[in-house]
Amino acid sequence: MGNEPFLSTYNGSFEATTLPALQNIQAALVKASLGNQVKVTVPLNADVYQSAQVPSDGDFRQDIHDLMVEIVKFLSQNNAPFTVNIYPFISLYADPNFPVDYAFFNGFQSPINDNGRIYDNVFDANHDTLVWALQKNGFGNMPIIVGEVGWPTDGDRNANLQYAQRFNQGFMSRYMAGKGTPMRPGPMDAYLFSLLDEDSKSIQPGNFERHWGLFYYDGQAKYQLNIGSRTNGLVPATGVAYLPKKWCILKPSANLNDDQVAPSVSFACQNADCTSLGYQTSCGNLDARGNISYAFNSYYQVNDQIDSACKFPGLSVVTDKDPSTGDCKFKIMIQTDSAGLHGNGRIWHLRIVLLALLFFTLL
Repeated sequence: MGNEPFLSTYNGSFEATTLPALQNIQAALVKASLGNQVKVTVPLNADVYQSAQVPSDGDFRQDIHDLMVEIVKFLSQNNAPFTVNIYPFISLYADPNFPVDYAFFNGFQSPINDNGRIYDNVFDANHDTLVWALQKNGFGNMPIIVGEVGWPTDGDRNANLQYAQRFNQGFMSRYMAGKGTPMRPGPMDAYLFSLLDEDSKSIQPGNFERHWGLFYYDGQAKYQLNIGSRTNGLVPATGVAYLPKKWCILKPSANLNDDQVAPSVSFACQNADCTSLGYQTSCGNLDARGNISYAFNSYYQVNDQIDSACKFPGLSVVTDKDPSTGDCKFKIMIQTDSAGLHGNGRIWHLRIVLLALLFFTLL
């Protein structure tokens, strides 16, 4: 029910409605005779609890402490789990002084000793801070689901393929081995986030929000990941049909000082996806002309290469020469069954392909 309603950025907007919403859904399930089969929970961000130094200091955030206890009591009464989203990436993103190796599952040389419990990674420490918060408030045996855990691959200097592969493989290796945390040492219930990139997702928290996928938009695996399947890894989609090899770029003769450059780039990025541009991102090494071309092409591809999508006033031209360079890829979108479908057709086609892909990968 909902998703992370108590983020501090929401300024308490959902504090009065979250518990009543849970109660309403539970009442509907009971009325439908499904109360014992379907459990109601609310995925919460890891900032609903906090710790001064070590996990055993953990308790619910002071400003919502009483509300959290009410919600946990409701979950307990209905035999429902506590669902939390844990993202060690955010620790690196928010604090440039955060020890990098502590965000992963290997390599940290200064583990934390919490009364004999050793923490060599932030995921375990974060998870067990929640365990202590539940225990201190009388719910020490409540089951916990990690609703989201993962690492983005672009949109920030710490969001890249190498870090994502290192984190997700480290997590999956522990998961497959049935290894939990010092406070909950057994197998855990957890879900990787996410299947594929979402190029329309809000970037208010950061440009990385559109790059959590294990797969690119076209169903191609970003990196190798052993998930314990028969294939011993991620299986890319096959038979994907792309639009023609055409890109919309800045005219070589265009003047960078043209008054139309800034509003054109702004328009393109507002209506497409430019989150791969920026400091130490996959396209962070482009020059000014490259940045403009990337923005123009992003808009052109999102609009299925229709002619009018490459008509930036006196600035743009269509080329058949791939402008990609190094790690910076200028995308070509997926072929749709009908030009009239545009983005919606493409999205639904890919969803079907990837759902089938995931199903057979996990067999």
